[in-house]
Amino acid sequence: QVQLVESGGGLVQAGGSLRLSCAASGSIFSIDSMGWYRQAPGKQREWVATITSGGSTVYGDSVKGRFTISRDNAKNTVYLQMNSLKPEDTAVYFCKANRVVAATAPFGMDLWGKGTLVTVSS
Repeated sequence: QVQLVESGGGLVQAGGSLRLSCAASGSIFSIDSMGWYRQAPGKQREWVATITSGGSTVYGDSVKGRFTISRDNAKNTVYLQMNSLKPEDTAVYFCKANRVVAATAPFGMDLWGKGTLVTVSS
């Protein structure tokens, strides 16, 4: 079965940096766009950034200039480099892969990871 697994979350001081990773595993043929979302306690899930299969990127206003999304297609992995972190960035970060074509999903399927917690102190 195809799965997405996030890693790299943790506790960091305001102004610090973290890099999140999300790897898709399974017999994957192709993935269209990939993205990152986040959800803070008591808040709705918020879109953070998206990267297309061709490498074009789009960011939410709250993270522009601070976060960078990238991907390694050979590894079916998407990354989120987070710099100048603020307490407001504290949330569970989820990755998403769109239109994943695999042996078990020949028509394409959108997949979500289970999330990784980022906590920014002070």
